[in-house]
Parts: sequence; C-alpha cells; structure tokens
Amino acid sequence: MNDCIFCRIIKGEIPSTKVYEDDLVVAIEDIDPKAPVHTLIIPKRHIETLNELKEEDKNLLGHIILTAKKVAEEKGIVERGYRLVANCLEEAGQSVPHIHFHLLGGRRMNWPPG
Repeated sequence: MNDCIFCRIIKGEIPSTKVYEDDLVVAIEDIDPKAPVHTLIIPKRHIETLNELKEEDKNLLGHIILTAKKVAEEKGIVERGYRLVANCLEEAGQSVPHIHFHLLGGRRMNWPPG
C-alpha cells in the first residue's frame, strides 16, 4: 500500500529507529512510547488487521513472537517481564491499518490494561 505509514517505514521512505530487521519483520522504537521499552514489531508483508490472517500465516506469527523475545533479551527486560500486544480494529486501539505488535516493558504493567 502506497499510503501505509508502516509500509513506507519498511521501504525506508520514512525514518525510524530500527532495533531489528530480517526478511520477514522489522522492529522499530515507538515514537510515542507508553513504557520505558516500547518497540513495534511489524511484518514486512502488508496485512491490515488480525482478521485478515490465514492458516498459512502461522509461521509468520510464530516468527513475530520469537522476534519479540529476542528484542526483549536485547533490551534487558526478558528476566523482569514484558507485554506483547496486538490491537485489532479502531475500537481496540489499532491506529495504523497494518498489523503490528507492541513490545512493552521496563516498568510494572497494570491489569486490566483497558
């Protein structure tokens, strides 16, 4: 998608602070962090919402979760704990129509989150 901000970040058209990248995903620092560690893990393939995921996306989702663990290790929060969040659609808080996962940590998380 030409107007998708995450697609443009992935293409290098919009600057970001990348903390990880491979052939499937990119992880960037959130520009409006909600915790001391707030990294977005974004698949390079454009998928608008979690509702568009298919059976064949199981490997991608597993890769995203393992990437989150790797980034958490690099950020030094894997031992203390972290939260991985994916919002689906506007009412749940999805503001960019491209699936992405928020890796949050570095402070105590409250429950319930909403």
